[in-house]
Amino acid sequence: MVTVFGIRHHGPGSARSLRAELEKLRPDLLLVEGPPDADGMISLAGLAEMVPPVALLITLPNRPQEAVYYPFAEFSPEWQAILFGVRAGIPVRFMDLRQAHQLGVETPEEKDEGLDPFAMVAEAAGYSDGERWWEHFVEQRREGGTVFKGILELMTALRAEAERLPGGVRERDLLREAAMREIIRAGQAQGYQRIAVVCGAWHAPVLAELEYFSDDAKLLKGLPKQDVAVTWVPWTYDRLARYSGYGAGIASPGWYEHLWRTDEQIVEQWMVKVAQMLRAEDLYISPAHAIEATRLADTLAALRGRPLPGLPELLEAVQAVMCFGDDAPMRLIGEKLLVAQKMGRIPDAAPTVPLQRDLAAQQKRLRLEPSASPEAIDLDLRKPLLLERSQLLHRLGLLGIHWGRLREARGAKGTFHEIWQMEWKPEFAVVVIEASLWGNTVLEAAANKVQAEATRATELPVLTRLVEGALLADLPEAIPGLLTRVQQAAAISSDIPHLMEALPPLANVLRYGNVRNTDASMVTQVVDELVTRICIGLPAACQSLDDEAAGEVFEKINQVQSALAVIQNEAHEQAWTGALSHLADQERVHGLVRGRAARLIFDRSPEEAVAALRMSQALSPGTPTGQSAAWVEGFFHSSGQALIHHPRLWQLLDTWLVELPEEPFRAVLPLLRRVFSTFSAAERRQIGELAKNNGLMVVETGEIDVDPVRARKALALVAFILGGGTGAE
Repeated sequence: MVTVFGIRHHGPGSARSLRAELEKLRPDLLLVEGPPDADGMISLAGLAEMVPPVALLITLPNRPQEAVYYPFAEFSPEWQAILFGVRAGIPVRFMDLRQAHQLGVETPEEKDEGLDPFAMVAEAAGYSDGERWWEHFVEQRREGGTVFKGILELMTALRAEAERLPGGVRERDLLREAAMREIIRAGQAQGYQRIAVVCGAWHAPVLAELEYFSDDAKLLKGLPKQDVAVTWVPWTYDRLARYSGYGAGIASPGWYEHLWRTDEQIVEQWMVKVAQMLRAEDLYISPAHAIEATRLADTLAALRGRPLPGLPELLEAVQAVMCFGDDAPMRLIGEKLLVAQKMGRIPDAAPTVPLQRDLAAQQKRLRLEPSASPEAIDLDLRKPLLLERSQLLHRLGLLGIHWGRLREARGAKGTFHEIWQMEWKPEFAVVVIEASLWGNTVLEAAANKVQAEATRATELPVLTRLVEGALLADLPEAIPGLLTRVQQAAAISSDIPHLMEALPPLANVLRYGNVRNTDASMVTQVVDELVTRICIGLPAACQSLDDEAAGEVFEKINQVQSALAVIQNEAHEQAWTGALSHLADQERVHGLVRGRAARLIFDRSPEEAVAALRMSQALSPGTPTGQSAAWVEGFFHSSGQALIHHPRLWQLLDTWLVELPEEPFRAVLPLLRRVFSTFSAAERRQIGELAKNNGLMVVETGEIDVDPVRARKALALVAFILGGGTGAE
């Protein structure tokens, strides 16, 4: 006897009803929809160390990027069926088309004819979509009863309707169902008498009547086949959610977990969870709020003719009563309760590649536990344990495993502190397998990959970034070869922008050398050569640039300036100042670059007379307005201190603006707004105060009569816009 249970993947109501039916049936063979390639992994599901959500990972050994996942949650019917069988000593097998026939095989894309059978049923029952209908009638059930008989009858009718439509049943589904039936027949041939079949509800009708399908073996004959590797990996609720792109995903894994774990008072206990979460976020929520929200949810369900409040009714009630209509707390509820940040665990007995075992050992030794919840960690590089954590994260980054992403540490702490944003993602399991091609340990794999990339790299900036990465990851054996490649590339490179882009990573190498107890002296010679060539070649490289090219050089000049500030070499500073002086005084150089060069010189040696001379030349009537405006942007970008503390520069800019005709003024106004937007709020406020106190220059044209009262109001408004005064006069 074959008993088919049509379920919904990751449905808590289906799982609850299925467990009750299996207890009654007590089958002698349990077949669960899933990859037969993974039959050897089923026994691990019963181990105490296996904590869902988890997933089966199937890959091609020679192409790990060709991979497929089969996720399971605690409330997945398939998972509960597997646990029931393993713990009861009943043989459990997976039932589907083997991934050995599917992985890496290109199949023609099938057209989606838009058939949604559940939507048809939902519409007939008065529901807005099939998801809500299924949840109310199946997932919120508290008992088994005849639900599976009803599902089978419904799916039989829907399949019959679909088969009459072109494309109603996909070719791939037909192959999969043929393979399922062959596995059922194999169980019958082995003498099993009570076979329980757990499959997606859509497949149930064609598995219940095996005699109607006699050509399955012929249909499956000749399929391609290749070796696959199978293991278990941790999964997360975030990746189980539908928005992640998972085809069988659900909207609210956290809500479904609540339905699975809660035996009674589902609505009341959910409201308690919401209230506790909001209180933890320092929002005032009393028991009265939870009570009133529960009543509102029940009322909404009654008004809509629903037997019980569903998730839409609960969320509407929570937003109205607990969140006072605000959307912001609802987004928090969605993240922490509906999706929920939860990550599973797998036992040590699960098959792994050597690199994965080494990574797990280092995570344990360094006390860096993977977590699906984003969190920031601050690593003080002066402490050996925290330095080792940093090195591990940098090595993983070189391998493409971005478990942590480095954030900028500001102030004095930036020299010996690193702040990482940590978040483990399930797909890293595949990346680890791919990276195992480079070595059996994280250290070995990172060093081998860096050296291989250095051999292929032809651009100097790429090479210097690899040097920086090798230092931060503490790969001393890779650095000499990298520096040799850098010297070779630098010797033949005549591209000044490339040389400028290559300098900052090497400056960081010198900066971090002492902190990380790494000998970075070998980098000094390369840095000396780069700085010399940049300073000699920069003036000629900046001739006749268009706006886009000038913008790129502007950014690279800022990068070099920052790098030299890190290096703190007086000879480099003098050479750089000389190069900037050439730029600032050349007429054929774009105004943006000239202005930036003049400002950097001024910051180093604040001689107001020299800066005023350069500014008056840049803003002279003979200079095109666009170039003058570009000079102003370059000089004042990100800092208004020169305007605040140097009256001569203030007067020059003020005079130039006042004397501009209307059309040129309108043309440069957006650029000037952009410049002022880069100032800090305090700087804008000070500039506004200066404008208010000193007055704005008024030009008497003799052509119009100025109303003093209205003029004072206008000046007060301008001062208010600039950040000073109240705007009232």
